[in-house]
Amino acid sequence: MDVSEPEADLPPSAGVTTGSLARRLGVSPTTLRSWDRRYGLGPATRAQGRHRRWTPEDVAMVVEMCRLTAAGIPPGEAAKAAKAQTGRPLPQPVPVAPSRPPNHVVAAPADIMEPFPASRSGSGLPLGNVRHECKGLARAAVRLDAVAVQEQLTAVIRAYGLVVTWEEILSPALQAVGRKWQSAGERYVEVEHLLSWHISATIRHVCVAAAPGQREWKSAPVILACVPGEQHTLPLEALNAALAERGVATLMLGSAVPADALTAAVQRVGPSAVVLWSQSGSTASLPLAHHVASTRWGIRGARTQSHVLLAGPGWGRGQRPGLLRPRGLRDALVMLEGL
Repeated sequence: MDVSEPEADLPPSAGVTTGSLARRLGVSPTTLRSWDRRYGLGPATRAQGRHRRWTPEDVAMVVEMCRLTAAGIPPGEAAKAAKAQTGRPLPQPVPVAPSRPPNHVVAAPADIMEPFPASRSGSGLPLGNVRHECKGLARAAVRLDAVAVQEQLTAVIRAYGLVVTWEEILSPALQAVGRKWQSAGERYVEVEHLLSWHISATIRHVCVAAAPGQREWKSAPVILACVPGEQHTLPLEALNAALAERGVATLMLGSAVPADALTAAVQRVGPSAVVLWSQSGSTASLPLAHHVASTRWGIRGARTQSHVLLAGPGWGRGQRPGLLRPRGLRDALVMLEGL
């Protein structure tokens, strides 16, 4: 185990400790030692009787390893590419005596287990069984590697489309970061902010690229709004972009829309539907939802009402009479396109 040495007494050329490097990269010290043992991704020189220290060249090599594994490249192949930067040869595999856990359950290799091994630094994220792209995105976010986060967001949306990307990659990553933030106090707030900002910027780019050149739409727009007191807009932004891709007009009002402003917008615009987002039960307001659903608009003698969709976990799981309750992005799209 590496014990921190006083870095202030050492010249910059001495390098950084394993613990410091692990914190910088958002991985555990155990992971760095495993990479060193398995693939030779360790310090090139080691002073006798001193703790291992990583030079800038060593750090660059491991940063490249993190970038490649975050992109979904198997660790063995990523290590070869990372070492190619320094010209180091890969070490010969060390034979390990086979062993079996209790009840003859075969253990998974360390390099294909959870991407954030449990560590005393608290860097693990509760991701569970998700796509490798989700794990890679979370790795990059924990490292605060903005370039890698943006590159991966662009790549997955191009590869899978917005709906699959949101439901199977972005949403699980955001939920994992949110759970980690709640359990770790003020830590990981910066990770959530970085990830949320880049996801929002990417989704808005999709929305702008999909919007038609003309201002005239073929149907009444869909109003998207967070209920009063609700600040979480990313799910609505994803729905807004997905509707734009399908040629459906929208009016995005964003976070914490006051009740009076929401009613005024319904009366002025005459939307085909209103989507109300609530992230938590503390912001969900059924009286407001019923009020919006009963708001009439249109010319005298032909006044009508809008369909109201209750979106988000804050509304609970039960159906509400007279109100639509989508279960996710794909379900909301089916409902709105059906209207």
